[in-house]
Amino acid sequence: MVYALIGESCVGKSTLAQKLAEKVSAEIITGKDYLRMAKTESEATALFRKKLADAVDGGNIIFVISEKEHISLLPEGAVKVLVTAGMETIKERFRARMRGNLPKPVEQMLERKHGMFDEGDYTIRVNTDCDDPEEICTRLAELSAK
Repeated sequence: MVYALIGESCVGKSTLAQKLAEKVSAEIITGKDYLRMAKTESEATALFRKKLADAVDGGNIIFVISEKEHISLLPEGAVKVLVTAGMETIKERFRARMRGNLPKPVEQMLERKHGMFDEGDYTIRVNTDCDDPEEICTRLAELSAK
């Protein structure tokens, strides 16, 4: 099974990925990490596409996506999860990540990107402001059992 956790920075994708990986024994691949699979980007992309396609029917991979262009790498049959959070939550989490400081240009960038993934075809949509991470992971694990 391929689980794609899709969303903006600081919405909780990595936290969900870690919890889900424990539940379903999955490999986590984040962003452009797949580029390490080969010497050239095109070679790495081809290898990664094959790895994801193979995992749809056997093995578990969690692909953490925060760039729109990575969605196109997903094979048919991938579980696409839109992970969201409110703007204030995102700012708080980013501020914590930056040791309490949220520069104005970073704040403006977060505001510009907020909602960038809202339009799309997703298997499930979750909001980490109100949805419990354990419950989310249980729901996702049940999808692979079907």
